[in-house]
Amino acid sequence: MRDTIDRDAVLKVLNKVLEAELAGVVRYMHYSLMIYGHNRIPIVSWLRAQANESMMHAQEAGELITHFGGHPSLGIGTLLESHKHDVGDILRESLETEQSTLNLYYDLLKLVEGKSVLLDEYARKLIYAEEMHLDEVDKMLRRPGEIRPVEKK
Repeated sequence: MRDTIDRDAVLKVLNKVLEAELAGVVRYMHYSLMIYGHNRIPIVSWLRAQANESMMHAQEAGELITHFGGHPSLGIGTLLESHKHDVGDILRESLETEQSTLNLYYDLLKLVEGKSVLLDEYARKLIYAEEMHLDEVDKMLRRPGEIRPVEKK
């Protein structure tokens, strides 16, 4: 990492990413346990895949933290129990939390853009993944035949 990068700021954002992704693991696993009805199996599979993806993202963030001499946080991001377990409610909550995590990756990119190929590529890769995930959730929230994106609240 070049001297032009604010190492402390980068490590702070990476730790926030780690915490947010770990919260995603817990949240998606919880959601998967709360699905009922005739569409349960594919929805549970999708939610558990999201939990696994969040775990991979947390591991990557942790590895980068230690790569740059930082200490990975033992914290976990915000976990709120809304007690809303309708699939639509779960997906809308997912949109909100994924957008927050996406914002962290953009924060990281602002800190490292043009200064560290490693961190720049990492941030861009995760921005791509998170934006594709947000698009997937948006499409799942649309009524059949609806092509317009869901309006954000």
